[in-house]
Amino acid sequence: MSPQQNRGKSCLFSGSIPTSQKQKHYPNKGTIKYLLFLSSLVISITNLYPASAHKVEVAGDVGGTLHIEPNDNPRAGEPSQAWFALTRRGGRVIPLSQCNCRLAVYAEPYAAGEPPLLEPQLEAVAAERYQGIPGAEITFPKPGIYELQLNGKPVSGARFKPFKFKFEVTVAGGSTQNTQIQRDVNGDLVEGESQKLPIWAIALPIFAFIAILFVALRGTRGGSGE
Repeated sequence: MSPQQNRGKSCLFSGSIPTSQKQKHYPNKGTIKYLLFLSSLVISITNLYPASAHKVEVAGDVGGTLHIEPNDNPRAGEPSQAWFALTRRGGRVIPLSQCNCRLAVYAEPYAAGEPPLLEPQLEAVAAERYQGIPGAEITFPKPGIYELQLNGKPVSGARFKPFKFKFEVTVAGGSTQNTQIQRDVNGDLVEGESQKLPIWAIALPIFAFIAILFVALRGTRGGSGE
């Protein structure tokens, strides 16, 4: 038996497979990291939408945080609970009992000296980890942009500087409305849908893009190895 035949038999009985048939193509570490980055981006978007962060202002030695229930997303024609967490430098909370505070609501745009649209009565409320902070129930009449102005001076015995905070709030259409009339950036009346875009409608196209990219990369690497 020739040496070539012996090598052929030993290869057959050892169950060895040619190198070109043993190769399997997997995405490299760079591709995996990129796919993980896209996945984390999708998670970030779905977590942040539609809720928005609390609004924070600072004046002198006082900081103010505004939150409006529900989820900082007030709707026109529906009562919304607003509260203001006031803190002195160092983190000490300023309760309403120590502040001569006044709240005014303006519809944007408004002229200097124009009277406020609303002046809600402030009351001491408990919210999150804060006790006795200023709060008020506000019903915004129409969708659009509003400015909430909170002015405050210390009562006798309290120690902080007078402050004035201005918070911009965007109000959506009421839940019973299918459409809403609002003003665009040029002041012209425009009609738009008040319904929110579902979270799955945002995430689905991104997941589809990731899947297509993954399949394309596997196909490209598989073709290059043949």
